[in-house]
Amino acid sequence: MKRNQRGITLLGFIITLAVVGVFAYVGMKLVPMYSEFYSVKRSLADLAKEPGAGSMDPAKARDLFFRRMDMSYVDSVKPENFKIRRSDRGMEINVDYEVRRPVIANLDVVGRFHATQQMTTKEGD
Repeated sequence: MKRNQRGITLLGFIITLAVVGVFAYVGMKLVPMYSEFYSVKRSLADLAKEPGAGSMDPAKARDLFFRRMDMSYVDSVKPENFKIRRSDRGMEINVDYEVRRPVIANLDVVGRFHATQQMTTKEGD
């Protein structure tokens, strides 16, 4: 009587574990980058809900935005990444920035992020 064994070999298990480990490690580098990006988007949306957002002074808008960034522990967005453009309907805020995190040796993961928020002047502001 010959018995066939079933299941994964030790070598197969180690290779599977290594692949899962690499994906988990890269995920640990990517999740904080995207968490920061969603904090930026949330801060822009909250800024747009401020009373008189469309007619707000650009310096005040910048100050309120970066206060929110400090509270959210976002370090990747610098003042040079924050641009305000005026229009007849209010203003538009653009935040373009890049995040670079080292992965292994000389390999980096780079995230380029862009967020835009229209700050309109509502009737009655």
